[in-house]
Amino acid sequence: MSWRLRINHVTGFSYGGTAYASYNEARMTPMTTPHQITLFSQVEVAPAAAASVWRYLDYWGSQVTVFDLHRPHPQLKVTASSMVETDDPAPVPAVGWDVLRAPSILDRHAELVTDTTRTTVDETLRRRAAQLADGQPPREAARAIADWVRENVAYVPGSTGVQTGAQEAWELRKGVCQDIAHLTAALLRAVGIPVRYVSGYLHPSPDAAIGETVEGQSHAWVEWWCGGWEGYDPTNGVATGVQHVIVARGREYADVTPLKGVYHGAPGSELGVTVEVTRLG
Repeated sequence: MSWRLRINHVTGFSYGGTAYASYNEARMTPMTTPHQITLFSQVEVAPAAAASVWRYLDYWGSQVTVFDLHRPHPQLKVTASSMVETDDPAPVPAVGWDVLRAPSILDRHAELVTDTTRTTVDETLRRRAAQLADGQPPREAARAIADWVRENVAYVPGSTGVQTGAQEAWELRKGVCQDIAHLTAALLRAVGIPVRYVSGYLHPSPDAAIGETVEGQSHAWVEWWCGGWEGYDPTNGVATGVQHVIVARGREYADVTPLKGVYHGAPGSELGVTVEVTRLG
């Protein structure tokens, strides 16, 4: 069964004083994929009169809205509105370790089996990943690793920041969805399974009432390749489906940051975020 979702995502910065110029990029436009169609999307910037806006697709296929402002502004507000149809992904074929370790596959997915700043872990965790994968086909190994992370790292909102890496989250034994996705990606890469970090939105209720607006979530999960790309949400322990809306993909959070930029002005800024999701059908 497919869903139709309306999403309203408001974010921005309140500066410590006046910003005289700022340069920003936002990844807040949902993708269109084989199981997701973006019917409508717009990104609005305030103060609008001062903003110069353009768009492009980045290396990973995510749509980036780029804008700069050259007039004094004490705050920046970005509102992304979209309407998306989602469906449960179709099953994909599974392959064995011999295929994953073939030179052609390793070359094709080289960037997605390589550690990044936030997905680097120590040798103890790498050995644990190998133990979890031992004797299992790649797809089952991937699921076992993701579920082990969920069982051992508690989801605690506000417990970490955007700079937290997988190793630190493991040592804390707690984190947010971003940390759980980073740690899962790190362990999958440790055993040679290509994995993408995915950012997007999650409708919180599988039995959502049509027409009811609820507080949604900016969310993070992973997609692994074991013969085809499969999405899995390690924070909730489920395969991705109609409740998940893909916005951006990459190697880690740095590739998919919803809003980032630089500015000239008084030091100090505070980021605010709200997400509202309505199931329309």
